[in-house]
Amino acid sequence: MPMPVIPLDDQHWALTTPGSTYVIGVVIDPETGEAAPRQTYWGPRLGPEAARQVTDLPRRHLSSFSTPAEVEELLPVDGGKRWGAPSLQVAFGHVRSVELRFVRSEVRDEGDGAERLDLVLADAHHPFEVVLSVRVRADTDVIERWTTVRTGTDAAVTRLDSGNWFVPDADAYRYSGVFGAWAEESQLQRGPLPVGELVFTSRQGITSHIANPWIMIDAGETTEEHGEVWGLALAWSGSWRLTTTHRPEGGVSVSGGFGHDGVRWTLAPGEELVTPPVLGLYTDGGFGAASRAWHEYARLHVLPTPAEERPVLYNSWEATTFAVTEAHQLALAKTAASIGVELFVMDDGWFGRRDDDTTSLGDWFPHRERFPEGLRSMFDGIRDLGMSTGLWVEPEGLSKESELYRAHPDWALHLEHRRRDEKRQQLVLNFAREDVREWAVGWLDGLVTELDLDYLKWDMNRPFTQAGWPEKEQSQDRIWIEHTRGVYQVMARLRERHPGLRIESCSGGGGRVDLGILRYTDEVWPSDNTDARDRQHIQHGFSQLYPASAMSAWVTDTPNPTTRRTMPLRYRFHVAMAGVLGIGGNLAEWTSGELEAAAELIAQYKHVRATVQHGRQYRLAGTPGAERSAVQYVHGDQVAVLVYNPLGNAKRAPRRLRLTGLDPEAQYELERDGSRWYGATLMAAGIRPAAWEPIGPDYRSELVVFRKV
Repeated sequence: MPMPVIPLDDQHWALTTPGSTYVIGVVIDPETGEAAPRQTYWGPRLGPEAARQVTDLPRRHLSSFSTPAEVEELLPVDGGKRWGAPSLQVAFGHVRSVELRFVRSEVRDEGDGAERLDLVLADAHHPFEVVLSVRVRADTDVIERWTTVRTGTDAAVTRLDSGNWFVPDADAYRYSGVFGAWAEESQLQRGPLPVGELVFTSRQGITSHIANPWIMIDAGETTEEHGEVWGLALAWSGSWRLTTTHRPEGGVSVSGGFGHDGVRWTLAPGEELVTPPVLGLYTDGGFGAASRAWHEYARLHVLPTPAEERPVLYNSWEATTFAVTEAHQLALAKTAASIGVELFVMDDGWFGRRDDDTTSLGDWFPHRERFPEGLRSMFDGIRDLGMSTGLWVEPEGLSKESELYRAHPDWALHLEHRRRDEKRQQLVLNFAREDVREWAVGWLDGLVTELDLDYLKWDMNRPFTQAGWPEKEQSQDRIWIEHTRGVYQVMARLRERHPGLRIESCSGGGGRVDLGILRYTDEVWPSDNTDARDRQHIQHGFSQLYPASAMSAWVTDTPNPTTRRTMPLRYRFHVAMAGVLGIGGNLAEWTSGELEAAAELIAQYKHVRATVQHGRQYRLAGTPGAERSAVQYVHGDQVAVLVYNPLGNAKRAPRRLRLTGLDPEAQYELERDGSRWYGATLMAAGIRPAAWEPIGPDYRSELVVFRKV
């Protein structure tokens, strides 16, 4: 097998994936000696000789009035003849400027078909080293990049991106990304990329509900299954920034990294700072192929337990809110088990004096009045029903009205001589502190061990305010990095001690969804909004980058607790079946007919669960939630299609649903009636779903299953 990193000469390299080639080189100014690592090519796969020719192509002519080509640099610095957004900005004393020299390159075989290229550079005067790292793998088109800086002197870093990527010339540029707010996360937006700088960011200390750290760029003509796409994603769960630069004379770059403007990381001699990975992907198969490539990358190289089938879950929050009792939880568990639920999770209200949201975050012991004998007997009772057990926690939250805050007020993020603003009547614990991390690992380990828990729903319900650490002045701004790393560390240590433990990431809904947190958690909660019609939009945006196996999706009561919208149980189930199915309604109030229908729908989900969670996903037809739409999954010999028609009297096309991703020569048997159809027929002519009949009630849906024969 040819290795992915191909040296073209002493200063150029071609990095190859199964479907793309990424050519980079180091350009050295003959007059100043300054080194500028640049991207020469990123697109369809080239052979070594073709890649070598790319390095010989003449560069475009620049008049003396033109701005330089820093958009093509791998890490444009603040210094010299550059006026764009810097990816690296450092101050040495009162001098804020970097001039780099090329030192050496290193290629490392990392095993399993992965190779890594390091480009080592150093400042022309100060003992300051920059290492640009690129990793390519034989089994994915995703390219990983990150940056390391090391210093032998005091250095104040005000910007350190993981890398800058150049999107080749096109007649036009269009961007795709998601925006949102609480209860309406992951709203897909596409539009012309304006000339100038466009910034997507979070300054909240968490990934945030309002944006997500990825972007895709195309030439404006790409469709779901056709056309070129260049995608970038940052694997980080704290504050972040993606800056696109569209130059008037042509060319687009995207620089991405952690932190946000105005934050300074002071490095002392001997210290280094390593960025999280920024990931790049090229495909010529449209947005659908881009999503499937991201999904496969997540399964192969991000998720800790990608091969497992996620269980059907019941969460008790909406049934009880804070009024949890052992008897009520066991009654809910008995009903949940009877309809096929496999994992029972008790939510908020079980600890301290947690009678409402004003108190007790930090006091992680059973509520002394509600559970005077502890929680073990209740969870044993749940296990006796044949279900595994889980519990809601919020380790980063801190209530002023708590025993922990009274004992350790210094553990909260705060600034000297500044107030401590509460949001959601709570503060944030400083996970940059080693003593806080040790405390967190201690009680979490004890809780999981004592209760023999299988699952934790890890919530984080508020962004940072007054993010400081007065006792450690040099750590004031580093908190924005070290808190997130501290959360990762606690999760990693907990999983190491409990290999069977599974963790769900929640952040007031979808406030911490990214490829960084997914390295330590098994699934994420995309939104607190469980309204099935709204969820279709949220899940559509989520699926652009993240796989269905990581998406927790619940069926809750009607009218919906958030929107008050009413819709059938079947429709609510079919929307939630598009990910990891969960139940969150008050089962004590469901009718016998609803429970019987739920049991049947859960059984149907289990029949297609492996296909939904591990299969190739295809977004078919229409706008989710607004008109007829469908989502298809293919895994092994099974094809599962979830079909939706929220508008009963809708007459808009398409009238037939054409499938995709099938073997045209093979036959597929429709499980419902045993009829057999060639893949070519299903893809060219399609099927006529019953839910798409032009006249009928609102919110019709169905699950269509084929088997390749």
